[in-house]
Amino acid sequence: MTDVAVQNLKNSLRKQAHASRNDQDNKDELSRRIVGAFMALPEYATASTVMFYVNVRSEVRTRIDLPAALESHKQIVVPWCNDDGDLELFRLSSMEELEIGMYRILEPRQELRSLPEKQVHVEELDLVMVPGVGFDARGARMGHGEGYYDKLLEHARPDTPLIALAFECQMFDEIPVASHDVFMDRIITEKCVYAGRGRGSSGQN
Repeated sequence: MTDVAVQNLKNSLRKQAHASRNDQDNKDELSRRIVGAFMALPEYATASTVMFYVNVRSEVRTRIDLPAALESHKQIVVPWCNDDGDLELFRLSSMEELEIGMYRILEPRQELRSLPEKQVHVEELDLVMVPGVGFDARGARMGHGEGYYDKLLEHARPDTPLIALAFECQMFDEIPVASHDVFMDRIITEKCVYAGRGRGSSGQN
């Protein structure tokens, strides 16, 4: 399948996934279960530097558990999008360091982003929490189509697990993949943990 055909099919699946996610009941309860499973992973226990995403719209809600993560002895990192459309990483110490930015997304405060002690390189991450619109059991991921996370994740260390969070309604039989797509190591839903292919399988059907 050509990359153009893949994108056309993804656009159709993306609409289905958004509708299903928007209609999902009990988002708070299910999100606590999903994020709790993430924080119970052995890889979380051993990781020193962990990236959380900060949920927007109908994503699995991570904000509920971020304060507990911040109380741990781990370095908690969150991504934010710069003017060039690239994700940068911010070392988060307190929820008060976040503010509502463009598109009503909770982001690091402008005046803190350039501080050297707040900047983190992707290679420093020991564990990465990844959002997404749709997934399949192989670990294939469908985002919003902008490639923000693909560009970031391709630079993560090979030994750093990529763990996606999703509601079960976001799971598909098969997500079409393009040459630049990155497979997840695992996908956690409210029902189970799917073991994905991980990196090294990108672009393969």
